[in-house]
Amino acid sequence: MEVQKSQESITNSGFTWTDMQRPAYEDLVELGKKHPSFNKLNFEDCLSKIQIPKIDRYEDHLFIVMHFPTPDKERGFVFSQLSLFVGADYLVTVHQGELKPIEELFSICGRDESLRQTMMGKSSGYLLHKIIDALVDDLLHLLMKVVGNIEDIEDSVFDERVSVSRQIALLRREITTLRRIVLHVKRAVTELTKDVQRFSKEDLTAHFKDVQDHVEKVNEALEEAKETVEIYKDTDFVLSSEKTNKILAVLTIIFTLSIPATVIGAFYGMNVNIPGGIETGSWMQLGPYTTFIFALIISLAPAALMFVYFYRMGWLERPR
Repeated sequence: MEVQKSQESITNSGFTWTDMQRPAYEDLVELGKKHPSFNKLNFEDCLSKIQIPKIDRYEDHLFIVMHFPTPDKERGFVFSQLSLFVGADYLVTVHQGELKPIEELFSICGRDESLRQTMMGKSSGYLLHKIIDALVDDLLHLLMKVVGNIEDIEDSVFDERVSVSRQIALLRREITTLRRIVLHVKRAVTELTKDVQRFSKEDLTAHFKDVQDHVEKVNEALEEAKETVEIYKDTDFVLSSEKTNKILAVLTIIFTLSIPATVIGAFYGMNVNIPGGIETGSWMQLGPYTTFIFALIISLAPAALMFVYFYRMGWLERPR
């Protein structure tokens, strides 16, 4: 099924917010005709999937590239790129339709006049703050899911019947992805605090400071989650090693106890004359199975002695 592209605009008091989802290069060129100062290289950056976060500063506008996480069934989280053109009386958002908070925010502004006036009635810098704030809040929700997954595996780590190595590895990858994203968001928000001020008469420092605090909380929570997962990883490794050692110990003991019987069976399986063998004549003192009984006793006696020795050494005691 072909995904339809979307390009919509909302105007309020001479200020325009244009949202472009999955645009083609021609769509961006058409946008550039309305804004001749836009650099065509930025159009390529909007469509690039490997573009790193950055802020390009021009005389009359800013071009911003930021990354935010979106859930993915196979990889947990993936990077989703958001490109923005910010000018005095306009703001253009370009993305691939994966950032739901922007879609919801744009939709609400289109429907609710009072909210549209609140968000778009001040400046492009204030609207940019609201967009980033919504994305950071969504980042907090995603982080809570990660924390919930960590809590879910807490009991499983200490359950020998359950293997959580893969779950821990996936959580580490998710946390690493989020940390990389948050690091760039933190830097971008810090720089934007000063850059967007030229597009606003109102002092936006407090607003972006609030976003910085949220990002910092996310970063602290990720650091704590990282440490917790590392502890679980080490614990799982220790417990797995201990479980493996127990299995090897049991198998070693079983093999050791079977050595006497193996040796006796090997002797009586050879084509040589052995006391009690067929060629020399079977023992009959205890009946027709006397030789078998004696062979069994000779095999079990050393095994019993080794069992007693292992027990006294504490090798057969169950761990407390």
